[in-house]
Amino acid sequence: MVELVLTENVLKIIVAVLSMAVAILLHLRRSASTSGNRCNHSIQLDNPKVVDKVGFTEIEELPSCKKNGTAVFCRCWKSKNFPYCDGSHATHNRETGDNVGPLIIAKDK
Repeated sequence: MVELVLTENVLKIIVAVLSMAVAILLHLRRSASTSGNRCNHSIQLDNPKVVDKVGFTEIEELPSCKKNGTAVFCRCWKSKNFPYCDGSHATHNRETGDNVGPLIIAKDK
């Protein structure tokens, strides 16, 4: 009878330890995907890079306008030429697993 009670207690301890281990692993997995150096925690997380394009009829008025009629603005806060994009998001994305990209404003044709 004593052996049966001891075996039941050991099984309860094993189940409790395994349950705690699963809970810890789930927590670590969830926190690893939403923490760290990412600056984007909610927008289009399934895309490798988030890029938005906005039409603008007087693009030439923008100081960053390129010859092709587009202006590219930084959204990662890493650009050495902020507020304009210098491509720094590519390094940031590789290092952190983030997916930020520039805001591209283009003249409607």
